[in-house]
Amino acid sequence: MCGIVGIVGHYSVASVLHDALTALQHRGQDAAGIATLDERKIHLYKANGLVKDVFSEESLLPLTGNVGIAHVRYPTAGCSHSEEAQPMYVNSPYGIALAHNGNLINKDALKKELFEADRRHLNTESDSEVLLNILAHEIQNQNPQKLRPEHLFKAVEGVHKRCKGGYASIALIPTFGVVGFRDLSGIRPAVLGKRESERGTQYAIASESVALDVIGFETVRDLRPGETIILTLDGKLHSHTSKLAKPLTPCIFEYVYFARPDSMMDDISVYKARLRMGEALARKIQRLRPEHDIDVVIPVPDTSRTSALPMAYELNVKYREGFIKNRYIGRTFIMPGQEERQKSVKRKLNPISLEFRNKNVLLVDDSIVRGTTSRQIIQMARDAGARKVYLASAAPPVRYPNVYGIDMPAATELIAHAKTEAEIQAEIGADWLVYQDLDDLIDACRDGNPAISEFDTSCFSGEYITGLEQGYLQKLELQRSDQAKLKGQKSKPTVV
Repeated sequence: MCGIVGIVGHYSVASVLHDALTALQHRGQDAAGIATLDERKIHLYKANGLVKDVFSEESLLPLTGNVGIAHVRYPTAGCSHSEEAQPMYVNSPYGIALAHNGNLINKDALKKELFEADRRHLNTESDSEVLLNILAHEIQNQNPQKLRPEHLFKAVEGVHKRCKGGYASIALIPTFGVVGFRDLSGIRPAVLGKRESERGTQYAIASESVALDVIGFETVRDLRPGETIILTLDGKLHSHTSKLAKPLTPCIFEYVYFARPDSMMDDISVYKARLRMGEALARKIQRLRPEHDIDVVIPVPDTSRTSALPMAYELNVKYREGFIKNRYIGRTFIMPGQEERQKSVKRKLNPISLEFRNKNVLLVDDSIVRGTTSRQIIQMARDAGARKVYLASAAPPVRYPNVYGIDMPAATELIAHAKTEAEIQAEIGADWLVYQDLDDLIDACRDGNPAISEFDTSCFSGEYITGLEQGYLQKLELQRSDQAKLKGQKSKPTVV
């Protein structure tokens, strides 16, 4: 999962892009980068690390220009090299920088096409570089004497025909502007914003509306599935939706975990969706154990707080903050390496013993992926004096890998894969484990936008809306294992 933002403004945008990236930091902690356009020159700075560590006042000063794109990254598969940080750049045609959120499931076939048919060289294993070169080749095929919006619409149509998967991308093209486009099913999010100034309207495209809020842009709407939006240097907006576009099918895990609660995504409030998840799970607990003995509801901070509050209210028990979180430790879900995740849990959370001592505690988490964190937190609660420790997950069991840009690991590393709920309960050491039902999760999200008929629920259901080639998941397992990720090496910043 990654975060993207692009702006065509009337003033220098480097510091504004930096602020937007800070608001999107939760979407990736591996690397960050900014590319700006000053007349015909693209300035690019990127490196591994958090936004606050990658950028300083000194590094932002050379990023001149009132047009730019930016990216925060975590590795979807395999290694974590700085050369795979984004935006990525190719010099032909015109010069193009691109930032991408998602995953192309036909990357290997596209790499072969690019080399054998398109005569293009790839220097990394990143599918973002594949997407960049596909876009560049399709633009070049238009062979225009002067690049116009209709040429780019046709080029992106060519991208949609060739690329399969989930993707939301923004490209920066000198002498032209910013191009944003979303995959044919709208799996990965993208939102359009604007801000009025004395010089006219400024436009922005970002992964989440919260990034627009932070930089003072008004949310206009989400990009439609298969839609391309062009923001030209003269301040005009052009839009085109692919004839190949399918019904909107957003990733439901965005609402469960990834998105910030203060974001709106596809007209759904993430915050309210999580409230409804908690209400639905409380009703399930009441059905299963109407005479429950829960004394207190305690969330696993931070994402599950929103669901835990209505659960406590519906169950008529106390809500308490039982864990104090160290704000300077990153999100364990997106950390490469099992050993690093295990160390991080103890550094990240510390229990307040008074809230656990001699109580039957219901812990609430947004989801359970590998189970390592859940096991450690349950043991923390016991060590703090809890009499019984129950665990409620606001999401159903994660049994299958996500192939559209969320780094859910190899199937064998998912604790729920090929296991019953009773087996999972025993493995994590809970006195009782209760999961959200998939239908209830869908209803909790759809209630915000009834026009959405379907969500991507592949990590729960194993149903992949784009279809998968035979052997794809097996190949993915080799790429996404912790052993593969630990081979990655951090390196120095890349400056262009």
